Amino acid sequence: MPARMVILVGPTASGKTDVAHILARRLRLAILSADSMMIYRGMNIGTAKPSSAELEAFQYAGIDLVDPDQEFSAHAYWAAVAPEISPPKRRLVVGGTGLYLRALLGGLDDSAGANTAWREEAEALLEREGFDALKTWCRKRRPEIDRELPAGDLGNPRRWIRAVERERPVVSKRMTTLADDVRIFGLRRDREDLSRRIRLRVEAMFAAGLVEEVAHLRSTYATLSSTAARAIGYAEAMAVLDGTASRDEAMERTATRTRHYAKRQMTWFRHQLPVTWVDVREDDDAESIASHVAEGLSGTPGEPSDS
Repeated sequence: MPARMVILVGPTASGKTDVAHILARRLRLAILSADSMMIYRGMNIGTAKPSSAELEAFQYAGIDLVDPDQEFSAHAYWAAVAPEISPPKRRLVVGGTGLYLRALLGGLDDSAGANTAWREEAEALLEREGFDALKTWCRKRRPEIDRELPAGDLGNPRRWIRAVERERPVVSKRMTTLADDVRIFGLRRDREDLSRRIRLRVEAMFAAGLVEEVAHLRSTYATLSSTAARAIGYAEAMAVLDGTASRDEAMERTATRTRHYAKRQMTWFRHQLPVTWVDVREDDDAESIASHVAEGLSGTPGEPSDS
């Protein structure tokens, strides 16, 4: 196998998990998840977490690392999974959380200031929910921020994060130069096809008992962490339980948030990673998609795509 680490990225609902399972069998690789929601125990339906049998069969790591009432950072993720990617171990990394992928590829700066957790939470929120959600988060922690920031910085999310953090920025160390031992492939679908798949996934999650799962979490934990409580689908299911949204409204909101998140994921992948893209048609099955990725592994590394 020409790569020590194969990374499979793509927006939510693009079909990564099924393709990853086929690749893991073919390449005889254990799987490492890079998904910031699958780290929570008990949050299974809304995260599309693999089944218990699949977790065991494919020797998953990076899943069920913490209870949902606990805060969890990219630093904590890196500390938990670093042994899984230490040479000469070979792994198939699957996920869509940019901050986690950045940690895997470049590590994190352990000498950062005391507000590391705040910065990571802010960056993760920006990635998941966008600039408006970030500004709301920042204003709660620093109410005067709109007046304190120079007018030219008000449209720059990084300036908002730095203003709240107060201390020197904590960012990933520069990403390692991606040599032949790391290959990154991405699944890219037509927007309408992806939107349809997202709608079907949301319907399946609610039919499978997402609202009931959230009710169980509430009865088990006094509170959920800020990240877990805002998770796509979980916040909407809580609204159903609280009587502030109907089931149909919750499903529509979940689908809308998921589509927005998928768009932000693709933007991040295109600009931050040298991805070899695999264009997936609506009627392609997981076997054929996996074959395309496997064929790509035997060629030369791809260049970042501008499309």
